Amino acid sequence: MNVRRARAEEAQNIIDFQIDMAWETEDVALDRSIITPGVHAVFDDESKGWYFVAEVDGQIAGSLLITFEWSDWRNGMILWIQSVFVSKGYRGQGVYRALYEHIQNIVNSSDDYCGIRLYVDKTNTNALKVYEKLGMDSQHYGMCEWIKV
Repeated sequence: MNVRRARAEEAQNIIDFQIDMAWETEDVALDRSIITPGVHAVFDDESKGWYFVAEVDGQIAGSLLITFEWSDWRNGMILWIQSVFVSKGYRGQGVYRALYEHIQNIVNSSDDYCGIRLYVDKTNTNALKVYEKLGMDSQHYGMCEWIKV
């Protein structure tokens, strides 16, 4: 398995993954006309984030997006994992673990980064189990949001 930064020419894979993930996890049908430029915006401006992919035998098996949060308490950047998706045929094979450990290595190898966070739908118990198995604490903070519709 190879984990690396995604390339712009792989945007279509990521768009398809996000459409599948939203439907699978939240029964939300994403609008392709909105998500397509949204994904491309990340490739056009890396201050918005970085996509990573996991390849198995040359096939993209999974991806995630990293975004950034400044922590004044820690004087460092927290990397947020978002938009996680592993293709059905690759689930249970350590794809997410490889992606997560890659991000952990980035954090551990730089004084600029101080941690990793992610949010997960409370009803996505399978994902919660995976994240907790990797040592993430889901009990410390709750999350509130307001999204303009």
